[in-house]
Amino acid sequence: MTRVAFIDDHESVRLGLEAACLRAEAMNVAFSGSTVTEYVQWRALSRHPPADVVVLDLTLGDGTTVTENVRRLVLDGSSVIIHSVADRPAAVREALAAGAAGVVSKSSPIGDVIAAVRTVSRGEPLNNVEWASAVEGDRAFADAQLSARERDVLRLYAAGLPLKVVADRLGVAYSTAKENITRIRVKYVEVGRPAPTKIDLLHRAVEDGILVEPSADPGDSTRGR
Repeated sequence: MTRVAFIDDHESVRLGLEAACLRAEAMNVAFSGSTVTEYVQWRALSRHPPADVVVLDLTLGDGTTVTENVRRLVLDGSSVIIHSVADRPAAVREALAAGAAGVVSKSSPIGDVIAAVRTVSRGEPLNNVEWASAVEGDRAFADAQLSARERDVLRLYAAGLPLKVVADRLGVAYSTAKENITRIRVKYVEVGRPAPTKIDLLHRAVEDGILVEPSADPGDSTRGR
């Protein structure tokens, strides 16, 4: 059962989403309110676990910013979907950079919102038209912003070396190299450029100038994981 919370300062929007959620299979409305502070207070008093997915209005009327709202919810343990009007791409980019899992336009059918909740609750990236619009043409945002160590790990791994060899060459533990690859994949998902396989990582490395040309056969998608 997926536990969903709706945070929007327009009651009519919340009521519509709640009704759709109640009609959906294996989905339960855990909370509905107008601010993130209300939600956090409810969590503290009720001792309920965090919602699996929070559908959050991009701009609330309590003076909070989208960055602080998204970060509070993500740190609390929930995935966040931004429910936004389509004409504020900069604010949507800010929400995604803060850790939101995706965005759904308020002009979309309610069924699309429910489908997005299901997608995010499964841990899958929400790569839709709204996401693409938010990042299109913004290279600073689309950049996964890898650390120097992550770039070194990606350069060797994407070039075809097994992860153990990558770890040995960089003088780090295998577990550290593996953790770096995991973080790299997460960062690429967060900017809408998922790289689930080793071949995908090779493509991202070439696109970002980390690897100019493959120096070896990168192997299949399972080698060196």
